[in-house]
Amino acid sequence: MNAPNTGATGRAEATRSARRVPIGELVFALLMLALGVFALAGVFTIHVPVGVKVGPTVFPIFVSIVLLGSALSVLLAVLRGKRAEVEESEDIDPEARTDWLTLAKIVGALVAHLLLIDIVGWAPSAAVLFGVVAWSLGAKRWWPGFVVGLVLGMAVQVVFGGLMGLSLPWGPALEWLGGML
Repeated sequence: MNAPNTGATGRAEATRSARRVPIGELVFALLMLALGVFALAGVFTIHVPVGVKVGPTVFPIFVSIVLLGSALSVLLAVLRGKRAEVEESEDIDPEARTDWLTLAKIVGALVAHLLLIDIVGWAPSAAVLFGVVAWSLGAKRWWPGFVVGLVLGMAVQVVFGGLMGLSLPWGPALEWLGGML
């Protein structure tokens, strides 16, 4: 058995591995910070009718401020080396690296969703988003994710776009349904 390394002071020196910043957590915090800035900047583009005391910007400002505060808190904690504690019941490897391919698939699905909304409509683009995310996260069969996404997209479309009158594009395949509501 080897004796511990005793320096000039005679005390055992604890060997510490160099702290590395967890890139995945840092990227997450920076993305949330950017999203908060983007959301707050977007609030000032909302048209507020003259004479309205509590207008349509109150809730977005609140959400933006909470998002910015949370993102700054997470960013500072990550930079200070604090990591989330793993609970006993969690079946994860805290030392596992970020799966950048899965993250790229999900970001790609989100971008595709945003680009497809005006072309094919809300519900079909939501089906694509839901299905690709389910597949990226390891769904055993790929097609149920698309079916569930289409059903949920249709429900959101009917409730928010049809009944509440929000501006969710129906798309060429569902224009007939929009005319009925």
